[in-house]
Amino acid sequence: MAEAPAISERNLESTTHISLKREPACFAFLSARSVSPPMPIDSINLDLASADYFGGRASLWTTLEMRSSVNNDRPTAILGFDESFLRPFARALVEASTTRAAYRMTILGETRDAERCRVVEYVTGPGKPLKEIVLQPFDNVVLVTATTPKDGDETLFQLPRTDSFLRAFAKMAFTADQSLHELLEEMERMHRRHQPNPVATPE
Repeated sequence: MAEAPAISERNLESTTHISLKREPACFAFLSARSVSPPMPIDSINLDLASADYFGGRASLWTTLEMRSSVNNDRPTAILGFDESFLRPFARALVEASTTRAAYRMTILGETRDAERCRVVEYVTGPGKPLKEIVLQPFDNVVLVTATTPKDGDETLFQLPRTDSFLRAFAKMAFTADQSLHELLEEMERMHRRHQPNPVATPE
């Protein structure tokens, strides 16, 4: 229970909130396999879903949430990911938007036979693991699509391609990434403190 205070101090939901109401209209749940009809995105934010230890090291799970007036502004997760995803995703979004070229983002596991997923989407189900994401820029929005050999392309959601949104998203991602890695360091220190001291064996 010692980790709880450290986790509660990092309220990502409030510090990462970005309103999209003055941005070009963006929608989520665009895949034919979506669990919901298409919904307009009024705002997005990150939420720290869990902080635990996996494979002997500290690990975090964060969700990208959207809110929509058609859903009474209830938070709805559209992506879930570990601590390694936010930096490259923000970089991919900025690059795709500014170069006007599609950006293909491959998601590699820690090992070839790793059981732990690094990124999942909640658009077509309760948590479908992703191996590749394509960010396709258009005039006003960037389309975020999951690609799999089995199911082909699954359109997940859109994000604005405006200067104002890119600045806000880059700032949010930087702040959140810094906060998450500080929490990881705290968890690692706590973990080391709780490790039993090695017992010296007589020679």
